[in-house]
Amino acid sequence: MTESHAMQPLEFKRLSEEAMLERSAAVRAAWARRRSVREFATDPVPLEVLRNCIAAAGTAPSGANKQPWTFCLVTDPELKHRIRLAAEEEERVNYERRMSAQWKSDLAPLGTDANKPHIDDAPALIIVFRRPYERDASGQKLPNYYVTESVGIAVGMLIAALHESGLVTLPHTPSPMDFLGQILHRPAHERAYLLLPVGYPAPGAQIPVISRKKWPELCVEFA
Repeated sequence: MTESHAMQPLEFKRLSEEAMLERSAAVRAAWARRRSVREFATDPVPLEVLRNCIAAAGTAPSGANKQPWTFCLVTDPELKHRIRLAAEEEERVNYERRMSAQWKSDLAPLGTDANKPHIDDAPALIIVFRRPYERDASGQKLPNYYVTESVGIAVGMLIAALHESGLVTLPHTPSPMDFLGQILHRPAHERAYLLLPVGYPAPGAQIPVISRKKWPELCVEFA
């Protein structure tokens, strides 16, 4: 016999094709303006806005609804500075020894290097941790599923939510990132996935000129 599970009606309102087109075009235009920013104003941002964005990211789909993520919101200046110093230490090793010449060449147009003053300047950091497994009350290890994919979807939703809320951010992956778990005293079953400085752009902030894939490169349609 198939086990019965609790279910509830889906809340869904079907839109007219005209409304769908209007909304999708607005989303496309708004998200086309989203850019990664490396120059932040030091002005504080409303914490409740950040909490709302994190809560929105927490609605992301995940394997078996395990929700294998933890978001850490850091606004303490001393803690942010410790994270900056540790990130720069790893990044110096990356640029000096780990990165290939091609990798550094690809990064050159973006104007990035091992120095990360934006970690101090941005009023908030959101550090995302992935959770490959959980432990029950007896200490037994319980697996999570499609962890990388699930956390990646949640991060995409977080970045979109921050942009829609009038903030800018910068996805940052100083590798290895074990120092984040150590500084924030996270449990062993949490692994750092991404560091996001969040805030307002600095007055006169500059961004690199980039291009995005045109439709024939972006999408192959089969009709």
